[in-house]
Amino acid sequence: MTVAHPSFKEAFYVFARIGFLSFGGPAGQIALMHKLLVDEKRWLDEDRFLHALSYCMLLPGPEAHQLAIYSGWLLHGIRGGIMAGLLFVLPGFLVILALAATYALFQGHPAIHAVFFGVKAAVVVIVLDALVRVARRALHNQIMWLIAAASFLALSFLALPFPLLILIVAVGGLVGGLIRPDVFRVTGHAAAKAGEGPFLKLDVPVPQGGWRYVAQIAGVGIVVWLAPVVALVLALGGGHIFSQIAIYFSQMAVVTFGGAYAVLAWVSQAAVDQFGWLTSREMMDGLALAETTPGPLILVLAYVGFLAAFRDAGGLDPVLAGVLGAGLTAWVTFIPSFIFIFVGAPWIEKFRANVALSGGLAAITAAVVGVIGNLAVWFGLHVLFAKVETTQIGILSFANPNVPSFQPAAFILTLMAGVLLFRAKLGVIPLLGACAVLGLLVQSLPFA
Repeated sequence: MTVAHPSFKEAFYVFARIGFLSFGGPAGQIALMHKLLVDEKRWLDEDRFLHALSYCMLLPGPEAHQLAIYSGWLLHGIRGGIMAGLLFVLPGFLVILALAATYALFQGHPAIHAVFFGVKAAVVVIVLDALVRVARRALHNQIMWLIAAASFLALSFLALPFPLLILIVAVGGLVGGLIRPDVFRVTGHAAAKAGEGPFLKLDVPVPQGGWRYVAQIAGVGIVVWLAPVVALVLALGGGHIFSQIAIYFSQMAVVTFGGAYAVLAWVSQAAVDQFGWLTSREMMDGLALAETTPGPLILVLAYVGFLAAFRDAGGLDPVLAGVLGAGLTAWVTFIPSFIFIFVGAPWIEKFRANVALSGGLAAITAAVVGVIGNLAVWFGLHVLFAKVETTQIGILSFANPNVPSFQPAAFILTLMAGVLLFRAKLGVIPLLGACAVLGLLVQSLPFA
């Protein structure tokens, strides 16, 4: 039995399904793509999927979005990558627009606060579930476990910058791949290993022209990406809110390693302290909003762009200004992902059999487990405790929750969410809805 190459229409429907169901952050989204593209459709085999994922982890920007683009490109070239990338972002962007407008107009209402309270508890267990799923695929020997643990400790207690962590892990993996290729290899769970069932045979040709191809793709992509930025600055001046949004988020798009949670710290400092676009609490609420929508968590930046333009509308209707601000933010944030994949993926595919490169990518995949673990702890502490401080002892730097600020209501909600997800096997969307209702109920309790 052979697996037929999907038509563009068939691939469109599958990536549309991914776009509408990709809840739970990058780990959950990667798990969903793995389930559909590897386990169900068998369009990509396990090694190719994890090889692509490891490359995407090297890039700035949302790795799950880039993985969708990469997968679409493997199946139908550049048009397939564009299709997959747009479908991955568009549903979540439209939802975040609606939620951001509702939040901006009604954020002071107690019911809105209670709903967010419940949703945040659901997010904690969603991230934990994703951590388990990714660990099962990536940690296939003791060395991979050690890399994951070391990455967690480096991020949690040494405040090691994410780009530096990836560089160290990649170099170690490259060396390890040369010495022990049997240990440093990209692999996954046994159920989807090659040889236990047919996979689509993909023959991806390396583009002709070498650097000429790179220059053409990069040149067109950069023009598409930055033309609106240049036009806004020339027409409105650098001090206009739309120009500020375009310039700032264009810069963020090429330096945001580590996903949405890492971006949160960087954006908070600028958006809250430098620009005064929103408060730190609104930033946390924005992340919770992004968790409730399909698509990449970095859509939280569109929420920031919405609030920034909403509050500095410059004569426009505030909601219209917010929509334009969110759209501009999304444009300059996501276009670079297409450039990175279309330029780099052909060469990554060419060297897929290189043992050193595979070793580096395998090590990065293991490090991802530690990264997600660190993010799970960070988010969990901020949900369960009203105050979380950073403690510095020598070279050690770690999150230190204020024990008296422990929130029993949040703990109860998190336990309920855990039961619904792990025992009742509730899906992500029903879980978020149930926790929103539970948030309304628990907030009415006397100890809430």
